[in-house]
Amino acid sequence: MSEDQGLEEDDSGAVMRAVGRQIKLWREAAGLKQAEFGALIGYGEELVSAVERARRIPRPEFLDKADEVLGADGKIAAMKKDVAEARYPKKVRDLARLEAEAVELGSYNNSVIDGLLQTEEYARAVFGSRRPAFTEDELERRVAARLARQEVIAAPKTRLVFNFVQCEATLRRPLGGRMVMRRQLERLLEAGQLRNVDLQVLPLSREENTGVDGPFRLLRLKEGVTVGLSEGQLISRVIANPKEAQMLDIRYGVIRAQALTPQESLAFIEKVLGET
Repeated sequence: MSEDQGLEEDDSGAVMRAVGRQIKLWREAAGLKQAEFGALIGYGEELVSAVERARRIPRPEFLDKADEVLGADGKIAAMKKDVAEARYPKKVRDLARLEAEAVELGSYNNSVIDGLLQTEEYARAVFGSRRPAFTEDELERRVAARLARQEVIAAPKTRLVFNFVQCEATLRRPLGGRMVMRRQLERLLEAGQLRNVDLQVLPLSREENTGVDGPFRLLRLKEGVTVGLSEGQLISRVIANPKEAQMLDIRYGVIRAQALTPQESLAFIEKVLGET
C-alpha cells in the first residue's frame, strides 16, 4: 500500500483542507520549508506538499511526527480521529454509521461475495475489474475501507447478528483466479462457523429465485426500524420508506426460505471448494 491515500471529492475534502492548512501554518511558524520539514519527519517534500494542498490523506504516523517536530503539544495529533473518518469514501462512512445502529444485518448477493466476507485478494479483484479503472491509490483506498468495515463482524463486544445469502454463481465465478477463489471459499467456511453469522447458499438448480432483481441488504436498527440498502450500476441508495423496506424484508424472507439451510450451505461450499 502506498504511504497515503487519495481523496474523494465529498465532505471529507473540507476536513482535509483544514488539516492541510493547520500543518502549513505550524510549519511556517517553525521557519521550515517543506523539504526541511519532510526530512525531519521522514517523508518526502512531494508528500508534504500534497498533504498541505489536501491532495493526500496523511497517515496517523505523519501527524504524530509532525506534532512532535513542530512542538504542537498534541494539537496536530488530535486531528487523527477526523482524518481517520475522512480516509474512507462517504458511502463507506454512511454504511458504518448505519451498522453501528443495527442489531441485525441481512444480505443477498447474486453478483459477488458480500463485502463483509471478502478476502483482501478477492476484494482487490472485484475493484480491479471496474471500468473505467480506479487509480492505484483509489483502488488501495477502497480495499482498505472494505477490510476495515469487516471488523464489525468479529468485534469482541458485537451483538450484531448477520444473515448472508449467496447465490451459487458467486461461489463459482473465479474472480482473481483459482487460488484467490479457493481462499475466498475458505473464508466463507470460517465465517459460517461464527456464532453470530448464518450463511446460506441459493443453488442455481432452484426453480424459484426471488432475488433475480439483484443484490440488496436489510438493516434492523435498535429502535425497531428496518432500512434497506440497494446497489445498482452507478447508483446506490438507502431505502428508508417503510413500505419499500417492508417489501424488501418480505422478499428477503422468501429468499432465505428458498436457500439451503446454514448447515447444508457449509457442506455445499466445501463441495465447491473441492471442485475448485
